[in-house]
Amino acid sequence: MTQPNTLIFVDLPSDDPEASARFYAEVFGWEVEGRPTGVFHRIVPGGHFPLPDGTASEIGNLHMGIYNVANVRPHPDPAGVEPRTLGGQGRSPRVWILVADDDSDTRMLDAAVKLGATELWRSHYWAEFNGFNSAFIDPWGNTLVLWTKGGSDPAVPEGWTRE
Repeated sequence: MTQPNTLIFVDLPSDDPEASARFYAEVFGWEVEGRPTGVFHRIVPGGHFPLPDGTASEIGNLHMGIYNVANVRPHPDPAGVEPRTLGGQGRSPRVWILVADDDSDTRMLDAAVKLGATELWRSHYWAEFNGFNSAFIDPWGNTLVLWTKGGSDPAVPEGWTRE
């Protein structure tokens, strides 16, 4: 094999893709396109992966999607198949979001909660990966972890939890 298999997309389930699109646009400032509206929405975070000097590379950031659990597309059967509901009360996949230099996990977490998300934690530092983080579950049961790089000499604020 000359190149490993490559991740190209991650889709989030929703029973209301249009509401999910508005949620992610407001919380993260992302462009979200109906493709077609109500059935599937493509999340376009924008920008390009940075080069070591901070300038943009030619590699665009990965995209995500929102799919309607009532009829998941693509599928060979145009009517779709069961199940047609969101997952249960267990763990869900986690999506990790790198917080932009001109934004903050506090702003995003507060916006998400205001829009119906459930806060899981805030103000935590994970030494193993040198990052500050907070997390929430969106109104459709998806877990999002907000991540800020710690840098070369991270100063963990007083009162933050650590591991």
